[in-house]
Amino acid sequence: MEVFLIRLLQFMLSISLLVLLHEGGHFFFSKLFGVRVEKFYLFFDPWFHLFEFKPKNSDTAYGLGWLPLGGYCKIAGMIDESMDTEQMKQPEQPWEFRAKPAWQRLLIMIGGVLVNFLLALFIYSMIMFAWGENYVRVRDMKMGMKFNQEAKSMGFKDGDVLVGTDEGAFKDFNADLFRSISHARYVDVIRDGKPVRVRLSGEINLLGMLKATPMFCRPFQPATVDSVLIDGPAAKLGIRKGDRLLSVNGKTIDSANEFTEQLSRLDDAMTGAKTPADSLKIRTVTISYLQQATGDTVSTAVVLSPDLKLKVAFTSIEALYPSTHVDYNFFQSFPAGISYGWNVLKGYVSDMQYVFSADGAKSLGGFGAIGSLFPSQWDWYLFWKMTAFLSIILAFMNILPIPALDGGHVLFLLYEMITGRKPSERFMIVAEYIGIGLLMLLMIVANLNDILRWLGYM
Repeated sequence: MEVFLIRLLQFMLSISLLVLLHEGGHFFFSKLFGVRVEKFYLFFDPWFHLFEFKPKNSDTAYGLGWLPLGGYCKIAGMIDESMDTEQMKQPEQPWEFRAKPAWQRLLIMIGGVLVNFLLALFIYSMIMFAWGENYVRVRDMKMGMKFNQEAKSMGFKDGDVLVGTDEGAFKDFNADLFRSISHARYVDVIRDGKPVRVRLSGEINLLGMLKATPMFCRPFQPATVDSVLIDGPAAKLGIRKGDRLLSVNGKTIDSANEFTEQLSRLDDAMTGAKTPADSLKIRTVTISYLQQATGDTVSTAVVLSPDLKLKVAFTSIEALYPSTHVDYNFFQSFPAGISYGWNVLKGYVSDMQYVFSADGAKSLGGFGAIGSLFPSQWDWYLFWKMTAFLSIILAFMNILPIPALDGGHVLFLLYEMITGRKPSERFMIVAEYIGIGLLMLLMIVANLNDILRWLGYM
């Protein structure tokens, strides 16, 4: 429960900050061009609100809604999610959105996206200034990688040290590495101390690489125990720090990666369990391990936890290899942060192609999935990094040319600027309803995926 609350607080704080600043972008340009803003709300307020005040001599009511699905800035003389069509039937007023030149209306509409994008770059820059960069270079992972069967069929071998592709050298082990491999013509590796070039098609499915069990590749991790959870199956078995796991149910393992893979295979068997006795039988495995203290090999049966875990932690990658740390002064942090943020945006845009596939639709996540990305303990570094990432997502998603989003309004404004004709009010109303419907459908699918994952069906 405590972990849930910590993640919920981080999620709410992050989203509230991003929504306020996004709507603040619209608010700023509206005021700059003399457009009246009737409402400025954090969260939506259908039927009622939690709080509202209107300063003296102000046209704007500021408030807090009860439905935490975003926020809004109600701009006079504009068809938006409030669907206030009655106002549009009145004579046009000089302080209304519709009375302003198209270029001013365009800036008002992109104001939110612009703020979110600049905010992300600023946060990344300040992260670089405050914490610098700390990572393990892929080339420094001297024990190399563990590859799945698909990767091995392409020419990779366990223990290969990844160097780079035709696009350049790898930096650290993250999603960018998989993106590079997915469209690379070749990958350079170090194999048995010698440089080897693995030729590829340049058309590997990125989503398939990441969703495969086991993944396309992951750093080789020795099966040496670093810590044992108190009262867990391993502790009851007598496993201690420094012991090395050797086999599971008679299957020899050469790494922590292989051990994790063997246990994950039990999930498939668990789906066929009909009774508690069946479940207990599947959870009962034979573990063989080498005791560091005595040098003896022990083989014994143990009952795994209900989630099929031995409750041990292995030596981390950070502990196995030297870390690279880069510090930035205040002025150096901005180009570093902008470069990092731009790279995050490019990667996110590139990955959007998979959303329209069956597997991509299943990968969509709602509020639960987003909230789970925040750390289980309050960590300002990870909080700000996640907030910057969400700011980029919010900017990109809002600029998509979908009615009801900022991008839909931008699309219609560009049409007007090019043709010199405004879309009709009826067209705008219908488009707004269609856009809202699409967004609601997307939200339902994403959050339904969260529920199905929680229930174990995905």
